[in-house]
Amino acid sequence: MGIAQLVGFTTATVVLVGMPGPNNLYISLRSLTQGRRAGVVSALAIETGTLVYIVVAAMGLATLVKASPALFTAITLAGALYLAYLGVKMLKAPAGEPTDGVPPAPLGRVFRDGVVVNLLNPKAALFFLAFLPQFTTRDAAAGQLRNEMLLLGLGALLIGLTLDLCYALAADALGRRFRAVRTTTPWRNRIVAAVYLTLAAAAVLTV
Repeated sequence: MGIAQLVGFTTATVVLVGMPGPNNLYISLRSLTQGRRAGVVSALAIETGTLVYIVVAAMGLATLVKASPALFTAITLAGALYLAYLGVKMLKAPAGEPTDGVPPAPLGRVFRDGVVVNLLNPKAALFFLAFLPQFTTRDAAAGQLRNEMLLLGLGALLIGLTLDLCYALAADALGRRFRAVRTTTPWRNRIVAAVYLTLAAAAVLTV
């Protein structure tokens, strides 16, 4: 990859990965309501999901998904349903006394949910199906193509992790002020639920 192509890849990846979407908002919400540790765990979870995408793309399974619109639609709808499930779960969270934030989840659950959110994120799927292949060598042998996809994917992962941690730290800084205001849990839950449900609706509209 030449310098110009490398700059183009890096710039486009920063723009595409940094744009607000299910991954970024999941990290921000966790960090905002539960603190920096949960935000960092969420960022690591998101990029664990990215590792799965990298392996899948390098093995050529991404081509299969791209060739099957029905399969891609199913993945998109599954992602929308999961986001809707998280939103409904927040709406059903027990209302109680004012707290310092949305009732915290164990870090193991935070990590698991982050991985699932990324794996069922249509934006992430499109990134590996439509964007990364543009920077591979045309008519390359299978082995070379696999290696190129692995390197491009790892580059995207490093950029994504850097941006994810920035989201986590920024949301935590904002959350410190937000949590200092003694608002009631139901309203906070409804705000978070509205974000999840809006993302779910947006994902359905892309099908």
